[in-house]
Amino acid sequence: MRQAELPLGWPADASEDEFLIGEANARAVRMLEHRASWPVMAAIITGPRKSGRSLLARIFATRSGGTLVDDAQDYDETELFHAWNRAQAERKPLLMVADAVPPEWEVQLPDLRSRLAATPVLRIDPPDDALMAALLERLFERRHILARPDVVQWLARRIERSYVAVLRVVDAIEDGIEGRRGRKLTIPVAKEVLGGSPLLCEPIEDEER
Repeated sequence: MRQAELPLGWPADASEDEFLIGEANARAVRMLEHRASWPVMAAIITGPRKSGRSLLARIFATRSGGTLVDDAQDYDETELFHAWNRAQAERKPLLMVADAVPPEWEVQLPDLRSRLAATPVLRIDPPDDALMAALLERLFERRHILARPDVVQWLARRIERSYVAVLRVVDAIEDGIEGRRGRKLTIPVAKEVLGGSPLLCEPIEDEER
């Protein structure tokens, strides 16, 4: 896969969800595409919750025939140590999804700690403006909410730059328009639903568009 403009689907097969690529995650995707350059047959992927890190890892594992360990920081250290060694012996990549990386991820087993120190880290950053808008558009489409591009951009400018915030805002909007005819989202409707909400980090203007 080559780098392209948003939105870009990177599915392992027709049953996989779409993974959107933006500045926040493009480097991690490139590193997965070029695993031959990894110093070892393993990598750690880290990033904010709901950033798609597990989806990306699952797609990679499916395509590469490798192994995925999600929430690796909570995994049994001895088992993870053996999984790391097995990946080297079998030449099948191991991708570990973790909330943080060593030393913040405190590893007690010395042999595992030394191996993780040699393992490349793939980082997903908070979403950029383009990715925020693309995520909103995709979630609205999946939930059958009609939102024009200007509404999406209006929301994207007022939401905290986090993947969790995007999900919570879409959840709130879906609840707020439940039962409305056509499930059409306009800026006035968004103001009505989200007015005074702590989900917005920028105040809503008084004027209507």
